[in-house]
Amino acid sequence: MTSRVIHTGQALVDVVLEVGGLPVRGGNVNAHSSQRYAGGAVSILLAAARTGARAVHAGAHGSGPNGDLVRQALTAEGVHLADPPVPGEDTGICVVLVEPTAERTFITTYGAERRISVDSLARSGPAPGDVVCVTGYSLYPPTREPLLEWLEGLPEGVQVVLDPGAALAEMPGEDRARMLALTQVWTSNALEAKELTGVGDVAAAAGAVAGHLPEGAVVVVRDGADGCVLHVEGATTTVPGFPQVPVDTNGAGDAHTGVLCAERTLGTDWVTAARRANAAGAIKVTRRGPATAPTRAEVDAFLASPDRDEDRPGGSPGRGTVPGHAEPPVVHDL
Repeated sequence: MTSRVIHTGQALVDVVLEVGGLPVRGGNVNAHSSQRYAGGAVSILLAAARTGARAVHAGAHGSGPNGDLVRQALTAEGVHLADPPVPGEDTGICVVLVEPTAERTFITTYGAERRISVDSLARSGPAPGDVVCVTGYSLYPPTREPLLEWLEGLPEGVQVVLDPGAALAEMPGEDRARMLALTQVWTSNALEAKELTGVGDVAAAAGAVAGHLPEGAVVVVRDGADGCVLHVEGATTTVPGFPQVPVDTNGAGDAHTGVLCAERTLGTDWVTAARRANAAGAIKVTRRGPATAPTRAEVDAFLASPDRDEDRPGGSPGRGTVPGHAEPPVVHDL
């Protein structure tokens, strides 16, 4: 049996509104479109499953229509849900405002996805070789204490991956230090690395993040279209990206994290895993919706495309559209 990608974070429903710009305070703006998608932890889990990994959702999910949408999205891709629905409470939503530049702004509610306990998390049955994903947004109450207690009791050989989000920088110092002491893989964007370290240069920030983690921890810092920086065993490597014309950046980091974690459970080396994660993120930004990460075959085709010339002398990352790309179907109209 292969190792698994287990995600402990919140599976939400993203209500995505495309707007011409954000309104001023107290103002109004009309949306060009509105859609509902299963998002949050769903985006990472689907990316992992489409890469070929066994994926498990260890978080909570509601018993109403939002929870139904989350379960439909996960089970359709073979993701196992470790817990039954929370009775009498629905999954929360995240309102996502997407501007023409593909930049996005979030407003999130709390719901059944916050109803976790040490016992509920334990039903995912982590074993040596598994990867357990944690989002910094789980470090807000009421999920913080049960999550940290459970993580501190994980069996030896289970690897904890932290995607801090913007939340980690806001945590009380004691809680932040407690989480970092458990982190064996850090994966974030450049701003989140800077918020922890105060270091603006991406490569230098990756090394600085490692100084906050246990000895031997791996650091991955995403740098948008430029790819990512990888810090492993004291060495820092830049893994080039594949710039595209973005349509929707919501979920691009999740696609990167899901593919990275999946590749590691499948035995892929770190540099190759990061390159494939960069490709997945590049494909994702050409697609609308958060949980639209590519399949393994799509990543293979993308990397095999003739315009992928970044490895040739004098080459630069290809720029343009994804081979064979078709717009994915919307899960449900709002």
